[in-house]
Amino acid sequence: MSEIIKTALITGGSKGIGYGVAEALIKDGIRVAVTSRTQASADEAASELNKIKADYAIGIASDVRDLSSQEKAVQTILSNWGRLDYVIANAGVGHFAPIQILTSEQWQETVDINLTGTFNSIKASYESLKETQGYFITISSLAGTNFFAAGGAYNASKFGVVGFSQAIMMDLRKDGIKVTTIMPGSVATYFNGHTPSEKDAWKIQPEDIGQMVSDLIKMPARTLPSKIEVRPSMPA
Repeated sequence: MSEIIKTALITGGSKGIGYGVAEALIKDGIRVAVTSRTQASADEAASELNKIKADYAIGIASDVRDLSSQEKAVQTILSNWGRLDYVIANAGVGHFAPIQILTSEQWQETVDINLTGTFNSIKASYESLKETQGYFITISSLAGTNFFAAGGAYNASKFGVVGFSQAIMMDLRKDGIKVTTIMPGSVATYFNGHTPSEKDAWKIQPEDIGQMVSDLIKMPARTLPSKIEVRPSMPA
């Protein structure tokens, strides 16, 4: 009998947290499909990941705002590898401005990517995860329980992701699908136009979230950490 190699879909996986998760899972012997809105960035990330383990990564152009685009991503994984075991709904965007300045376009993009994108990710992958008794992990934020000035759009979207994740956790466990939401604080990523540097050494690193996802999927089937808050141990 041939060895079963499990697979994962990571939205927004070309850099930052998504890429850190992809690295961790490949090191665990899991094939990964990383998505980005452009094929070039997805392919570039997959090329780097394949240096860890050859032919274990593919890049897929996909926009989480579009359900059909997510469905095509899932179908690509099934066509290549025949199964889907893990989905990490990581794609996200942040527009930070007081309500007096926040535009309707910024509001809509934030909600569409962060919240509706999470909805589309599970709708597209549900049947496949049900078949493999898989795991759906959402990347929310501490902003999902802690509000702040100029965070109207981002807070609302991440509050939504936390609530949505906890509700579908109760729906999907009946089908043998686990759901966890991870809520990081400050992470050293390219989020919102930031370029990581040595000044970010105090922050959570993408590989730290990767380690957390790796640990989660190794938990005994009977145990489900459904919501995890994680923050820098010593803020600057």
